[in-house]
Amino acid sequence: MLNRLNKMNKPSYVAAFLLLFIIVFNSNVTLGNAFLKHRTVEIDTAFKLANIFQSNMVLQQHKPFRIWGKASPANTITLKADWSTKTIKITTDEQGNWKGEIAVPKAVIRDFTPHSLTLTDNGTNVNLSNLLIGEVWLASGQSNMQFSLKGEKGKNNGALNYEEEMAATNLPNIRFFYTDLNFKAQPYNQVTGKWVLCTPETAGHFSAVAYYFSKELYEHLNIPVGIILSTIGASTGQAWTSRKVLESDTILYNKYLRSYDSSPKSKNLVTSGFSFEKVTLPTLLYNAMIHPLAGFSIKGFIWYQGEFNRSDKDLYTRLQTGMIKSWREDFDQGDLPFYLVQMPPYYWGNENTEANDYAYFREAQANIRKLKNTEMAVIIDDDEARNLHPRNKKPVGIRLSKVALNKDYKFKNIPYLGPHFSKMKINGSTVEILFKKSTLAAGLITSDNQPPKEFYIAGSNKIFYEATAAIEGNKIILTSDKVANPIAVRYAFRNIAVTNLTNKAGLPVEPFRTDNWEQDPNMKVIIKS
Repeated sequence: MLNRLNKMNKPSYVAAFLLLFIIVFNSNVTLGNAFLKHRTVEIDTAFKLANIFQSNMVLQQHKPFRIWGKASPANTITLKADWSTKTIKITTDEQGNWKGEIAVPKAVIRDFTPHSLTLTDNGTNVNLSNLLIGEVWLASGQSNMQFSLKGEKGKNNGALNYEEEMAATNLPNIRFFYTDLNFKAQPYNQVTGKWVLCTPETAGHFSAVAYYFSKELYEHLNIPVGIILSTIGASTGQAWTSRKVLESDTILYNKYLRSYDSSPKSKNLVTSGFSFEKVTLPTLLYNAMIHPLAGFSIKGFIWYQGEFNRSDKDLYTRLQTGMIKSWREDFDQGDLPFYLVQMPPYYWGNENTEANDYAYFREAQANIRKLKNTEMAVIIDDDEARNLHPRNKKPVGIRLSKVALNKDYKFKNIPYLGPHFSKMKINGSTVEILFKKSTLAAGLITSDNQPPKEFYIAGSNKIFYEATAAIEGNKIILTSDKVANPIAVRYAFRNIAVTNLTNKAGLPVEPFRTDNWEQDPNMKVIIKS
């Protein structure tokens, strides 16, 4: 070969080497591509389910159970459940993805028979056992939803009276799945976590709100209850919202996404470890902790979040409405119920008792209910106004459950709303407050047998004074010697308002105002000493 090359003139010599280089290069590229292709197939061939599908889980009753995972491309997977005579066949796509569904019957009251589900791929079986058929809810939000049932002796944590509750937590037909904390810059397809039975050994780590919610459902429905918990403290609403929602709304984009996208931090590698900054950044929690669950068969959502969006009163309703719509679209099961918790009293380090920015935020939360199939649990009667994480979580979970029991499970004898303002009547210096009849639940009372608190009235000078309030039948009568001609009323419209007025079902009157003076710099609230 070298002798032949030596006999060539220089141009021919160069051409020969170029030809040889091209042949070798193309061969290497072909071999490299073949290697990479073979390597990709090797990675995708393992037959597996998405991690959310495990033994001990609860399956949503009376809906198709959707299940998905990975396998070799163009394979046939069979799915067989012990509650059905049908065998479902699923074909994987070119990337090895597969998704199937099997009908799930209605749950039978007091039937806690464990079921099994077997999936087969080329002789490889995956068997899910100890499955229960019942109701599944997804619980999400920040620290007050994450707040654990069990506390530590000598510390101000854990739900109020958790010691008594822990003795009654042997409830293995209630199951929890905790979604492990994760962050992703783009929508992701996997979560990690484990389905566990509710026992004295496990219940202490459960979300206290979700525990009380699930226990109340279980005791009324007498069927299994499953909770998927996807939550982390200090998180913002925009962190749980998809990029699609934030980009499709110019106002939301400018508020929550534009500055992030234009900052260097948006280019940083997103890791799974916790930081106070990451839980506030837009989309990262949605991508990693909601999107991977999309399509899972559930009954609805419960949500306790807002503390770290308290300054966003003008946009929070818009943000949450977009988030709820996108979650419903992701799960593809219609207008799934979405029940939220209104923020309790909290002073936010502001010793001014007249401060009311948090009251406006609660109002923004209440306005979310304009969206179909949403409702709100009111906890304005919580008396820990100096505790960002109030420990009395039992009423929170129970009030959320009352909404679900009445609206979704047809327990129409269970009231789920506290009194809602209907209208006011002004008679000289006296104001009458009337409430919607459907929210009165047999009438008005106070929880401490004292006169109603937290009512304020104002005249044309737009200065609010604390009013003397009295219950007369189903009405509240208000007067103030400082206001001769009242024209407006506010109720529990302060950051630290702690109320005592309820209906006879023990559900508090929802905060309200009759004015729209928030933009007026002359408007004041004066607290009578």
